[in-house]
Amino acid sequence: RTIGDGDITAAVAPSLPDSGIDLYVGIGGSPEGVLTATALRALGGEIQLRMWFPNPEAKAREVKGVPESEIQRIYRSKDIVTGESAIFSATGIIESPLLPGVKLIGHKAITHTILMRAKSQTVRYIRAVHDLEKKTIHLRSRGGVGKESKIGKG
Repeated sequence: RTIGDGDITAAVAPSLPDSGIDLYVGIGGSPEGVLTATALRALGGEIQLRMWFPNPEAKAREVKGVPESEIQRIYRSKDIVTGESAIFSATGIIESPLLPGVKLIGHKAITHTILMRAKSQTVRYIRAVHDLEKKTIHLRSRGGVGKESKIGKG
């Protein structure tokens, strides 16, 4: 099936028990590749990455001075995330196979976070209840970055 957004979740799914997914193949951005490699190191999974460019102009702009051998190289998880002290953390905003989305109940928000540690391959799930009357939340949809918006009373 085709996935528009949420490619990190989809790429991590084959390494999760009972996901029912065996393989993920796709094209994504470099930040997503690094985050996915970090999560997979913590799960004992593996990823193979290679640079890809949508057109020759993008390639010329992005890789000035990079040897062609590095551009063509296939990188694995340990090439992207070195060492054993990597930690991956993600909080669900919208519903996904990995985590439930934010649930609003009155002036409270319930969030679910996954926290993974590469060294011990420990996976923790955190459920948090946030009192929105006690928090200032910066919302781009309410006036832009850096402007404070209070959710709830007051």
